[in-house]
Amino acid sequence: MQATAWWQRGIIYEVYPRSFQDTNNDGIGDLKGILTRLDYLVELGVDVLWIAPIYPSPMEDFGYDISDYCGLDGIFGTLADFDQLLNAVHERGLKLILDFVPNHTSNQHPWFLESRSSRENSKRDWYLWCDATEDGGPPNNWLSNFGGSGWEWDATTRQYYYHSFLKQQPDVNWRNPSLREAMFDVLRFWLDRGVDGFRVDVMWLLFKDEQFRNNPINPASHEGSPASQRLLPIFNADRPEIHGLVASMRSVLDSYGERLLLGEIYLPINRLVLYYGKDLTGATLPFNFHLIQCAWRADAIAHLIREYEAALPPGAWPNWVLGNHDQPRISSRVGSEQARVAAMLLLTLRGTPTIYYGEEIGMRNVQIPPQEIQDPAEKNEPGLGLGRDPERTPMPWDCSLSAGFTEARPWLPLGEDYTTRNVVNLSRQKDSILRLYQALIRLRRSNEALISGRLEGVVANGNILRYERTDHGQHFAILLNLSHEQEEINLERGRILVSTYLDREDDLFERSVSLRSSEGLIVNLT
Repeated sequence: MQATAWWQRGIIYEVYPRSFQDTNNDGIGDLKGILTRLDYLVELGVDVLWIAPIYPSPMEDFGYDISDYCGLDGIFGTLADFDQLLNAVHERGLKLILDFVPNHTSNQHPWFLESRSSRENSKRDWYLWCDATEDGGPPNNWLSNFGGSGWEWDATTRQYYYHSFLKQQPDVNWRNPSLREAMFDVLRFWLDRGVDGFRVDVMWLLFKDEQFRNNPINPASHEGSPASQRLLPIFNADRPEIHGLVASMRSVLDSYGERLLLGEIYLPINRLVLYYGKDLTGATLPFNFHLIQCAWRADAIAHLIREYEAALPPGAWPNWVLGNHDQPRISSRVGSEQARVAAMLLLTLRGTPTIYYGEEIGMRNVQIPPQEIQDPAEKNEPGLGLGRDPERTPMPWDCSLSAGFTEARPWLPLGEDYTTRNVVNLSRQKDSILRLYQALIRLRRSNEALISGRLEGVVANGNILRYERTDHGQHFAILLNLSHEQEEINLERGRILVSTYLDREDDLFERSVSLRSSEGLIVNLT
């Protein structure tokens, strides 16, 4: 399949706006900060800027509890600031997509304030309300993803409402046609302003069982499991009705031309690919997070790639992700050396890659002192390692006191290594991970085989993951050593284009090639 659409050829870059660049010195990043760093994104070589939520919010869940879908929170700026940023993005030939959070609102959203005002209110059915059981308890056993019951008692109207996350984030009822149209109007509001698409938060959770049946016990759960994993979410996730809704969302976007609909979906591959929809009318790209969850071994990754490629519907375009604002950073998961190998993997697989801000400089999880923890996931279930603060810390731009991010105290602490692991320092080093990302992106841009070429021969040769990309006379082998030992692999002949060490360009070999510890190679076989 030839890659022709911008979302097929491009590289997506996720910015967590609180942590990218602060310009008004309140310690929190803002839109003007992103604007000042656009040329950095151009130099890096990415194509699509994805910004996590920037809407008005009480910030109980740092923007994922929205009180107004059609505005900007003052900490980030104004709608005029947004329009200026969007114009600057487009002037540079980039695209901009926003987070859309349609599963729940803030409990301060006017819709919910109306809904909870009385049982007779016209918006009562815009949320999920249920009577108590005979003993006064919750309607069923559904749990919150942030710990505890998913049901909250409302004393005013004497019913429970459901929340998949915090009690301050009541879930909406997508079966209500008025709610559905109001949400679609939100999409149109931003599309009319010129945005290029949306990443849809928790897409697989949008519908719940109409009968509110109890979920079964998860037999794999144990004493140390998070509360949300004690039950199998059969009746409050991945319901069959969701696919029709996603197709309707997609039709709204399609009416504006070539737009992108990304779906956040944590599901097994066989269920994930269903979100492409009938005749590919669902999500343009259902996010494939399986590299994040996969064991870092050549055999496991080779199996994953083959399984995913085989499961894709005819004509569907793949995508790959190494990290995001909810997952530990790749450098912390596999180590700094293997993070370079991971970069080569991400940027040479078939499909659209997504880079989380800071991956290109090897940012690591930052240990957050107990008194500075912000994330409700950690506060609600302390000690289970559920906190997402460590991967959301400020971007270090230079070695100044607050890393060039702010002149105030950052909202989260900087990593201890920021004086060396920062953009200015790494841009000066010829063999840095930042230089590696730039080299890989340049090579990808200039060789069609690495964009839309066929993916062939995915195998594990011991600790080496090997696959090939071919297209119209171009033939590349990608060799990734996932061990910390030197490895050798038989290969008839070739010329090395890029090593993750950035020191073997144009090296020729015959019969075999050696890979150093944690080395990846892109080899021209033509």
